[in-house]
Amino acid sequence: MKKSILYWGPFIDSNIATVKAMYNSAIAINKYSEKYKISIINTVGEWNQKKNDNQSLEFIDLNLSNLDKLPKHGFIKSRVSYWIIFIKSFFPLKKLLMKKKPEFLIIHLLVSLPMLLFVLFKFKTKLILRISGKPKLNILRILIWKIASNKINMVFCPTEETRNHLIKNRIFEPNKIFLLYDPVINLKNFVNLKKNNEVLDDRFQKGNIILVGRLTKQKNFNLIIEACKKNDRLINKFKIFIFGEGEQEKYLKNKVRRYKLENKIIFLGYKKNIYKYMATSKIFISTSLWEDPGFVLVEAAMNNLTILSSNCSSGPKEIINKNELGGYLFDNNDSLSLNKKLNFLIDDNEINIFKKKLYVKRNIMNFTLFRHSKILQKHLNSSI
Repeated sequence: MKKSILYWGPFIDSNIATVKAMYNSAIAINKYSEKYKISIINTVGEWNQKKNDNQSLEFIDLNLSNLDKLPKHGFIKSRVSYWIIFIKSFFPLKKLLMKKKPEFLIIHLLVSLPMLLFVLFKFKTKLILRISGKPKLNILRILIWKIASNKINMVFCPTEETRNHLIKNRIFEPNKIFLLYDPVINLKNFVNLKKNNEVLDDRFQKGNIILVGRLTKQKNFNLIIEACKKNDRLINKFKIFIFGEGEQEKYLKNKVRRYKLENKIIFLGYKKNIYKYMATSKIFISTSLWEDPGFVLVEAAMNNLTILSSNCSSGPKEIINKNELGGYLFDNNDSLSLNKKLNFLIDDNEINIFKKKLYVKRNIMNFTLFRHSKILQKHLNSSI
């Protein structure tokens, strides 16, 4: 009989990368492991769509209030929603752990709740913390993590930089902290999406520049607008297509209009199958202020795009390489540095560009579902 692993990570925004990482990780373990079986806890119906789409993956309902009734948009409203989930989930999650007695509980989001439960009660289950990105170590988070640290069996980090960051801050014992890349690449799904006959948005034009992500402060799309304003070579040679939705949409569109760049920077909203657009673009740019390390960066490499990224925390340089063997890096939040690298890229020869694409293509094989499953199982086996 397979050993049970539960995944915990309630969310109100399905577009965050951690959600995709959780889902892919569950698929990977269930597909490639003969020893473990993953079940995802469906707290407030956040997994209902995936539950309907994937009958082979088990979801355990806590049967709490419907996700649609929770406020989602804005910092304050989202925090209120998570407090509601925290309070209403406390005893149902405790009851579930007592009843199911899984071998492991791997926590991804709203991790303070299971941490508190493990501090207050005794469970036979081993607790594993999965870090997303480079966490902001504020006083409250440090306090909660330190209190719960002796209850945590292992900590998995998505990048070496994040792992070193945690070791440096001495929150957990170093021998508990491991590197585990996110499972981004589902090769079968990748092939199917590229073959999909979906009709492209008629505003989209092939062979240009593409940016993808939520229209938020983190993604920093404002930077590409500033760069375009100052770079005639860029706007004369390329059009820029931005894919995503978010709270900064109105602000960014107004800025584009103010700079009279409507014909050069085009917003195309969220697209379910972004691979179709990536496959026919030329350059992918990431302007993020921080990443973890960036699903779209890996997906861009899979689609043979030339990659230009901010040298931000905590992942791009681990994919591209700090010496830019797999792409081009510019100084974080610096439009002048961005333009300098853009002009260098425009002038670079095709042989050098091809070598960078080849390097990053090899490098992202660390992000396959199979590789993720293999490493995760190795660590789980060592703790039994």
